[in-house]
Amino acid sequence: MARSPYRSIILVLIASVFFVGAVVVTHNMLTEPFPGHNDFMSRWEGARSFWIDHLNPYSDQASLNIQKRIYGRPVQAGEDPGYFAYPMYTAVLVWPLVYMDYAWASAIWMVLLAAFLIGSLFFLLDLYRWRIASWLLGILCIWVLLFYYSARGLILGQVGVLVYFFELIALWGLIKERSVLAGLALAISTVKPQMGFLIVPFFLLWALRYRRWKFIITFGVSMLVLLAISFVLQPSWLHDWLGQLGQYTSYTALGSPVWIITSYYLHLGSWAELLVSGLIGLSMLVTWYWVLQGHPNQFMWAAVMTLTVTHLIAPRTATPHYVVFIIPLMFYFAMFVQRNRRRGNLWVTLWLLVLLIVPWVHFLLTVDKHFEHPSIYLPLPFIIFFLLWWTRQLWWNNAPQLRSTESSM
Repeated sequence: MARSPYRSIILVLIASVFFVGAVVVTHNMLTEPFPGHNDFMSRWEGARSFWIDHLNPYSDQASLNIQKRIYGRPVQAGEDPGYFAYPMYTAVLVWPLVYMDYAWASAIWMVLLAAFLIGSLFFLLDLYRWRIASWLLGILCIWVLLFYYSARGLILGQVGVLVYFFELIALWGLIKERSVLAGLALAISTVKPQMGFLIVPFFLLWALRYRRWKFIITFGVSMLVLLAISFVLQPSWLHDWLGQLGQYTSYTALGSPVWIITSYYLHLGSWAELLVSGLIGLSMLVTWYWVLQGHPNQFMWAAVMTLTVTHLIAPRTATPHYVVFIIPLMFYFAMFVQRNRRRGNLWVTLWLLVLLIVPWVHFLLTVDKHFEHPSIYLPLPFIIFFLLWWTRQLWWNNAPQLRSTESSM
């Protein structure tokens, strides 16, 4: 049966109505009575200061504007100064939202992040060819919003949720032979470089090895456009941005999960962090070597391992970044359901309940003066890291396989 030409229009209209309704409800119930989203605030006010006040978003005055928004006053010693601290093209991404009241801007941003999380779920289901029961799909849609790391990202307005979405689109695009889409998505994902400082070179090395020129050209052209726009808008942005990054460790209390173990708990110093990080990084390079030596069936596993290692050794991470671990979790759930047809859905539901409750209980039992305890950074990335090594054969045999030809999109 041929599809009605009006079906897409009707779906778009329904989605638009639902989006507008969600924004209004979020504004009236959350962002207006309870202002927050401090991570988004720094980006929004920095962009607003640039587009409306014509200030350098990295300048002292722009930083003061951010601090007054967050604290109602200039920052004091020991407080996060709330610097813009992102590449200049972030101001372009936020630009449409700077001309409205912050409560509305943050409501739109929060709903967009929620849409990215649910959209990512559907891309994963397609990637893993998981024909999921409708009732379990409903549970998963709710779960991805309430999962501790996702929910914290929504509450803070974390750009990391957007980065996760575009990194996943890049991965999906490479596997599905949508090279142009993958290259564009990977370029946009660099808006928060610490989340992609390993996956970007891995994807590019793989593309060079297997001559995925459309992907490489699209990524390169997209990055050139983003950088060119940035330099036209603010010629000094790169120097100013690096200057703010250089001050980052002076006001952040925690480093990587490896740092938390070696320095915070064991007090071993920087040498131990470098040693352990080096060993973990070396194990990741082994996965790269295997893939580049002609084992394309290991690509998906190596990509997920790379994302995992990123959040183990990055100089600074944040728990909302851990939404990337939804990628391996959905793979394990899909494999379990496929191998346990009778009760697989029930067991997955129980595991979802455990994964929903345990991190929130951990947070509530350890929270210190409204701040996360360092221990909350540790369980998930290390569990996923060792699980990936233990189940590598499962990934090699069942993870989505790369195709041998390249399509035009």
